[in-house]
Formats: sequence, C-alpha cells, structure tokens
Amino acid sequence: MKLPFALARRFVAAETFEETIPKIKTINESGIKVTLDLLGENVKEKTTADDTVQIYKQLLNKIHEAGLKSTISIKLTMLGMDIDQEYCKKNLFDLLELAEKLNSFVRIDMEASDYTQQTIDIFKEAFEKYGKHVGIVIQAYLHRTKKDIPELAELGADIRLCKGAYKEPESVALQDMEDIRKAFKQYAKILLEKTDYPRIATHDDELINFVKNYTKTENISKDRFEFQMLYGLREETMEQLVKDGYNARIYVPYGTMWFPYFKRRLMERKENIFFVLKTMFKK
Repeated sequence: MKLPFALARRFVAAETFEETIPKIKTINESGIKVTLDLLGENVKEKTTADDTVQIYKQLLNKIHEAGLKSTISIKLTMLGMDIDQEYCKKNLFDLLELAEKLNSFVRIDMEASDYTQQTIDIFKEAFEKYGKHVGIVIQAYLHRTKKDIPELAELGADIRLCKGAYKEPESVALQDMEDIRKAFKQYAKILLEKTDYPRIATHDDELINFVKNYTKTENISKDRFEFQMLYGLREETMEQLVKDGYNARIYVPYGTMWFPYFKRRLMERKENIFFVLKTMFKK
C-alpha cells in the first residue's frame, strides 16, 4: 500500500458505498448523523455528468433502503456546471425530485470563488422549488459573504457555514485567521437569529465555544442547530458534543477520487497541513 493512500484512509471512509455502510452505522450509533460526499469534481463530458446523476440517485435510494441517518452532499461541477448552467440545473432538479420523494436532503457544496455566483443562483431556484430538501454551503472568508449571508438568511435557506478551504487571493477572501474567525462569528449570529436550523461546520475550538456561549446567552435551544466536522477528525469531540446535548453531523467522503481530495485538503491552505498534523494527535 502506498503511503499517501494509507494517510488518506484516515480522512476517506472507503472507495465504495458498500464499504462505507458499516462506518456510517457506527457513527449513527454514537448519535451522530452523516452527510455522504462522493469524491470528484469538474466533469467536462455530458456522458460523465449523466452517469454521476444516476450514481447520486442510486446513493439516495441505497441510503433510504439501508435506513441510515445520512443525507448527501454534491458538487455542481460534477453535474455539468462547466458544460452548461441550464444543463447542470436540469440534472440537479432531477436529483432533487428523488430527494423530495424519499423525504431526503441534498447539500450543494461550495467550490472555488469562480463558481460562487453560479452556485448561489442555481441554489435559489432549487430552494424555491424544493424548499427543505436542498441546502447550500457558504464560506465565511469570502468578502462577498457579508452580502450573501443576510440575503440567504432572509430567504430562510438551510446554510452550512464553514471558514473556507480554497486558496483565494486577497481581493476575494480574507487572509488572516483572526479576521476569518471574526467574520465566522458574525455570520453564525445572523444564521442563529434568522434561520431555523443553521449548520456550524468547524473544528476550531474558539468558534465552537463561541457558538456554545452565544446560544446559551441568547437562550437558543441546543436542538436549533448542529455542529459539523469532517470524517477522521475530532471524533471524541463530536461524541462529547452529543453527550452534552448538541446535534452533530460528520461529513463522510468516499470514492476512488481520494487523492485530489486529500491533496487539496493539505495544499489549498498552509494552515491545513498544520491542522492535519495537529489533529493526528488530538481527539
């Protein structure tokens, strides 16, 4: 076994859905829900995008049949956004029809800043049609998030708030971690005040403690939001959050395209390299 894959297996559950099922069940048994993320991105051919839609639909059906407490996360570039926006939207709506039928949920992941406006535009149309069955990810470090968060919160959107992992220029995104944390806290407050069930996605103790303290001070019930983390990181922390009465969810990536995912996690921001090394020894 090559060393990079041995390392990646800490952060990637398996290469097939069938191999992932036992790991999802173990997580569910700890009282933690799952979002399953099929690895891959930037599809350039319609045949590949069409196949991906079918894989996603099979995934929703298999999750339902297995009785797992899991939803899915998708990337619009896997549904053909690089090919044609209307074609991508058609594929997404096809997937959401099934999600609605199964009473499931699809999270639209946020990709690099070149895709942000397209992603938000497509999400708004999807949300208008499918409501509670679709959500979006918003990255706190983007300058434009100052406008996007209040606008999406006003719509009542289901938002997963994260710091942001892509390497973006200073003209597009905040660069200093303290500035990013400050922005994250501001946006978390808006979501907790204005939306029904925000998803707080962070491994950062400062931000976790901020949300705990803020919600306690404002008498916001623990069942009104959830903490989210990535598979392979801070497992004991997530279990403790559940024991403390908080809702928790783990993003579980799987698939054969593990290397681009693993490499991006390490290389897109220098802080990620330090974080991965640090969390190898931190629970």
